[in-house]
Amino acid sequence: MDLNFNKNEDHNKLLLSQLKQNFSKVKLGGGEKRIQKLHAEGKMTARERIDYLLDPKAKSIEIGAFVGEGMYAAYGGCPSGGVVVKIGYIRGKQCIVVANDATVKAGAWFPITAKKNLRAQEIAMENKLPIIYLVDSAGVFLPLQDEIFPDKEHFGRIFRNNAQMSSMGITQISAIMGSCVAGGAYLPIMSDEAIIVEGTGSIFLAGSYLVKAAIGESIDNETLGGATTHCEISGVTDYKATDDKDALDKIKNIVDKIGDFNKAGYSRIAPAKPALDETELYGVLPKARNEQYDMMEIINRLVDNSEFEAYKDGYGQTIITGYARIDGWAVGIVANQRKVVKTKKGEMQFGGVIYSDSADKATRFIANCNQKKIPLVFVQDVTGFMVGSKSEQGGIIKDGAKMVNAVSNSVVPKFTVIVGNSYGAGNYAMCGKAYDPRLIFAWPSAELAVMGGTQAAKVLAQIEASSLKAKGEKVDEAKEAELFAKIKARYDEQVSPYYAASRLWTDAIIDPLDTRTWISMGIEAANHAPIEKQFNLGVIQV
Repeated sequence: MDLNFNKNEDHNKLLLSQLKQNFSKVKLGGGEKRIQKLHAEGKMTARERIDYLLDPKAKSIEIGAFVGEGMYAAYGGCPSGGVVVKIGYIRGKQCIVVANDATVKAGAWFPITAKKNLRAQEIAMENKLPIIYLVDSAGVFLPLQDEIFPDKEHFGRIFRNNAQMSSMGITQISAIMGSCVAGGAYLPIMSDEAIIVEGTGSIFLAGSYLVKAAIGESIDNETLGGATTHCEISGVTDYKATDDKDALDKIKNIVDKIGDFNKAGYSRIAPAKPALDETELYGVLPKARNEQYDMMEIINRLVDNSEFEAYKDGYGQTIITGYARIDGWAVGIVANQRKVVKTKKGEMQFGGVIYSDSADKATRFIANCNQKKIPLVFVQDVTGFMVGSKSEQGGIIKDGAKMVNAVSNSVVPKFTVIVGNSYGAGNYAMCGKAYDPRLIFAWPSAELAVMGGTQAAKVLAQIEASSLKAKGEKVDEAKEAELFAKIKARYDEQVSPYYAASRLWTDAIIDPLDTRTWISMGIEAANHAPIEKQFNLGVIQV
């Protein structure tokens, strides 16, 4: 390996080490003291509950681990959005599990908590995947109630989704393992079956203090809405559990009896490892985001046997398209080529930029995958569409619109991996979050923004300098450099993959070596939901 490879490897492994350190902090939720307090109450933490529920040694993936990162500092933060979400296996059946983290503000719902819960439900609805709720929440975080209560994508949408999933035949099981108050009481009871833990689980529209204030009745919470009340008197819940493990065992037994599902029928054969060493991914991906490299070096370390059947290999070379298998699943790959390429006309095209011919090729390939019922995998390292008079006169807007149209109307499941840059309209054309990928995840090297930090900072610094000059202030080179550095620092924070993950623009930041697992489990989930629509591009300008 050359020196450059070693430098890249050191850099990317350092990013990975930082990812692991950040995740170890997030896993503590509200902190060691609150975990100890929970244990003293005879309760397990959200992560302990999920680990006990999921099949041991089976693979699982976590959605939104870094949600809320750097947000709500005035309220002490909200690690993981106060809720843990994982896709895994219960008695061999793939499920998604949503567990309130009672160590974070007693499991109270922040605005980002609602967004994360809605994302979990969206995954369940798109893939017709059974969903398990482990409920332990004090309800809406009142200081931010105006940001979580009344809108379409707020708290109430969760109950609407409960009802929608029920009509779709998607299994929903809830375990009431702690407090379950007010509007939050509807979530478990709108599930198919509800389990309540004796002594620690409670469910009511208003707690004992509010009941006393509202109607003058004096009553304790256990009598008001505990396990005995709801299992033997009201009939609100279906099963009484003695403790957390008993409740989780009951869920396992219920899931074990669920019948098989209608399959979408995506092609899968026996999985095979890449022929090339996967660990070399760390050295292949450049340290600097503006460096050129051959994206095929990435692809060949992700696909089975390192086998890739290129589509239109010599045409539109700044986008790679072709067929492969990942963990046995057939996939169509659309990836940004990051090296400078030379066309047959002798023209040079910049890597990572989408030109008219590459957009045209991608559109045709996406249509082919839809016709053949092949899931699509988008590998993003894109700076945007080509600009300039030649591109405009060549119809770059039209060709870009065709590609966006194809991505938007695609009916096969789509998965997006951001390995590097994800800038501007390139993010859209390469199936960014707005285009409904079943899963979208980033490597620690990813950057998401309208444009790169240096370019954006230069533009913004020039605008600010002009504004200061217009006010009669003196702006010399030192002042311009100061403005640039200040804006660049702010912009760099916003292009960080953690900034995107905290706001659920991506589902996760992952170790590059976990990419195959994410795609494989994602396609397995999608296989639960047969395609019900026909692929139709609608009206486009050819």
